[in-house]
Amino acid sequence: MGERVLIIDDDRKLAAMLVDYLRPRGIAAEVALDAKRGLAALAAGSFDAVVLDVMLPDLDGFEVCRRVRASSDVPVLMLTARGDPEDRVVGLELGADDYLPKPFDPRELLARLHAIVRRRSGGGAARPPVLRFGRLEIDPAARQVRRDGALCPLTAYQFDILYLLARNAGRVLSRDAILERLRHSSHEAFDRSIDVHVSRIRAAIEDDPRRPTRLVTVRGAGYQFARLPEDGAA
Repeated sequence: MGERVLIIDDDRKLAAMLVDYLRPRGIAAEVALDAKRGLAALAAGSFDAVVLDVMLPDLDGFEVCRRVRASSDVPVLMLTARGDPEDRVVGLELGADDYLPKPFDPRELLARLHAIVRRRSGGGAARPPVLRFGRLEIDPAARQVRRDGALCPLTAYQFDILYLLARNAGRVLSRDAILERLRHSSHEAFDRSIDVHVSRIRAAIEDDPRRPTRLVTVRGAGYQFARLPEDGAA
């Protein structure tokens, strides 16, 4: 990979193990043992991904994730010791790209880091066309979404979901179909995670996220990226 990763975790032994594991695999890892130092490191330097523990001595990881997302789209992989699905949902709602329950195999952490960094970079394939739907523009090469020219804040995984639905505009995709189509991402699949991400996407692209017209729910079937009159001819 050749990337720089910031590990924000107060477990010195675990952090040291990860540094030693990642270094020979081409990843330079820097460690911050609390939230304050982690946020300072992010403000001072450029990182390709952040590994963020939920349980920190000064601020919890959820608050750190919230602050990171206020100013950066750096991929965030959250670690949770409790393995509680509710913790995972909260992390996703705050903009985390992925999560990993403790204890974990470092090989899985490495695979997930590869996945979230790859999603952000776009993988280097031939430049695909920009999709335009009225006021909405989806640029898969830049991995950006703009509405009325303004950038929409989406995580890498949320972009993947929106792009998948937009490429299948007018079709209804079930949660299982979305999870299956995005299985390459190494994201641990569970139905509610899709609902959380869709909610965040709606907050970014809809006039009224509570009454969506673009990304609609088809009860009992799944989600549909709807074509609107403003889109013009298909």
